[in-house]
Amino acid sequence: VQLQASGGGLVQAGGSLRLSCAASGRSISTYHMAWFRQAPGKEREFVAGISWSVGTTYYANFVKGRFTISRDNAKNAVYLQMNSLKPEDTAVYYCAANSLVVAPFEREYDYWGQGTQVTVSS
Repeated sequence: VQLQASGGGLVQAGGSLRLSCAASGRSISTYHMAWFRQAPGKEREFVAGISWSVGTTYYANFVKGRFTISRDNAKNAVYLQMNSLKPEDTAVYYCAANSLVVAPFEREYDYWGQGTQVTVSS
């Protein structure tokens, strides 16, 4: 599975962005999908995940109520709607896929996109 993230950019605090992750090579309909992010000087961290079967969603505490992950298997894509953005949300955002479990650990994911930069100004 090849993944390509897009939709990042520069936004003011309080603004919104919608990230997209387009998959190719095979269908993601049987893959659990997730978004991670990595800020400068920090480790990559889990942001949100969605299961392949019933679409159960999982969020890191720091984005609950602000971010929404969704998937469209027909379009072979996953999205991350980010509202009420804060300067601390500035990071490179990555989409990832695995076939076993939605987990907050990057080691569980087999496929990664190249990342898209999100910068939130104060």
